[in-house]
Amino acid sequence: MADKTPVTAAVRLLRQHKADFSDHLYDYEEKGGTAVSSRELGVDEHAVIKTLIMEDENKRPLIVLMHGDREVSTKNLARHISVKTITPCSPDTANRHSGYMVGGTSPFGTRKAMPVYMESSILELPKIYINGGKRGYLIGIAPQVVVNILKPELVSAAA
Repeated sequence: MADKTPVTAAVRLLRQHKADFSDHLYDYEEKGGTAVSSRELGVDEHAVIKTLIMEDENKRPLIVLMHGDREVSTKNLARHISVKTITPCSPDTANRHSGYMVGGTSPFGTRKAMPVYMESSILELPKIYINGGKRGYLIGIAPQVVVNILKPELVSAAA
């Protein structure tokens, strides 16, 4: 495992914004998700934030940031943003929209600009761990920095 910071589109964007963040590399496990990354990094899974690429009924993509130990209520999210349905994108579609491989999707530096929806309780955490744009690489960052850069709409969509 490399100890050097990967230079991803996410890292470039964060550096451009002069954001304060820390690097956290770990051994990626296929389909391991936030349970593996939290275990490998020794942090609470609640502080590991998933970046999910979803779409509405008109195939408009959007990003959802959710606690690693919670699921997204797509029904509540759809109701909140006034659309009929929200569904997760297929891995290929998510890759196409974000420019990242599933398992390494960061909300920063995506290929397409997409609206970002963030679970409001994420702001209650002092530090979160979110994907840095590569499998096996999370960045530690203050939630407020995410808000300042991405300007997400805060939602209550945890299931």
